Amino acid sequence: MSAVTLPVGEEMVSVASTEAIPILATYKRAPMEFVKGEGVELIDSDGKRYLDFASGIAVNALGYGDAGIAKVITDAVSTGLIHTSNLYRTSPGELLAAKLTDRSFASSVFFCNSGAEANEGAFKFARRWARQVGTGAKVEIVALRGSFHGRLFASLAATDRPSYRAPFRPLAGGVSICERDLADLETALDEETVAAVIVEPIQGEGGVRVLDSEFLQGLRKLTAKREIALIFDEIQCGLGRTGHLFAYENSGVVPDMLTLAKPLAGGLPMGAVLVSEEIGATIKPGDHGTTFGGGPLVAAVASYVFDRLSDPSLLKAVRENGAWLGEQLDAIARRSGKVRAIRGTGFIWGLDVVDSANDIVKRGWEEGLLALTAGEHTLRLLPPLIMDRDDLARGVAILEKIISQ
Repeated sequence: MSAVTLPVGEEMVSVASTEAIPILATYKRAPMEFVKGEGVELIDSDGKRYLDFASGIAVNALGYGDAGIAKVITDAVSTGLIHTSNLYRTSPGELLAAKLTDRSFASSVFFCNSGAEANEGAFKFARRWARQVGTGAKVEIVALRGSFHGRLFASLAATDRPSYRAPFRPLAGGVSICERDLADLETALDEETVAAVIVEPIQGEGGVRVLDSEFLQGLRKLTAKREIALIFDEIQCGLGRTGHLFAYENSGVVPDMLTLAKPLAGGLPMGAVLVSEEIGATIKPGDHGTTFGGGPLVAAVASYVFDRLSDPSLLKAVRENGAWLGEQLDAIARRSGKVRAIRGTGFIWGLDVVDSANDIVKRGWEEGLLALTAGEHTLRLLPPLIMDRDDLARGVAILEKIISQ
């Protein structure tokens, strides 16, 4: 990494390596420093361009330098209302909530600042509702094998990643993980003790595993019969990434709650819990809270982003280009002999590779491509939803090169 200069008080301090940067080392950061974004590319401090098949981990659905986002931010700042707290009404959050409920099953929305917070909020709402329909024993939250729901204490307990969990035990109680099997779930989902099941329709961090519609339909029937809330975590796979506005729309299943985040506010921090009328009716003032959630600036941007991501022409392009991308990835697998399996839909794909996925990602940096991992031997691809077929083809060509090396 080239030297950068960081302000400290009135002085300037030169930092010559990533190890010297005074940010807590919770991430292994890539060596390049990005200074600009244009369209579907990022540009580093040396002027090198990188085609983005990562989207800031599924956040930058509209790519970089979107003129609409810039205008909304400028207009929002000009009002002077960046923040007011949730003690008072402001129109941007109310308008966004109306849009989300109009386009979904939900009757109300809770806004927060991240996906992990959205899942934690959904767990609380599920327990609040469950005590109304059951007893004080109806508190358990069940997640599935391969799940990832966040890194806070309850969401971490619902995340099936032993290396993430082990250093922080004991985790939050009343949360368990069950196999992705209806027979096992039928045994585990005790109607007297289980408040909710949380499911990713497509398990992103767990290897881009698309859960079968029949499985989800069977789970919906089981949870409805036993008065157990069904939570869909669409933080990574929702808001257009599958070619449908919400991933649940293609499964024939309607959940009781839906959690969103990543692309919702175009890169500004925002999460949301979409809540059914039945569950929403049990939530009272004081049951939950947030200082920043749904503030006027981020909500204004999110309202614009939601309009763009719900555009039928954009969703159609994601479906069609995503199907084409899947065909190209399958061809790479056949030609290279170094891909064991391919999974995905729309603009979310996972490739099980023979080599280390992390090594392949690093080869991509050399060739000007950004990709992600989802396990030791799984590459994860999350292009911006605006990426056209020409840019997808450029990325596919680089992928084949770095996989085949």
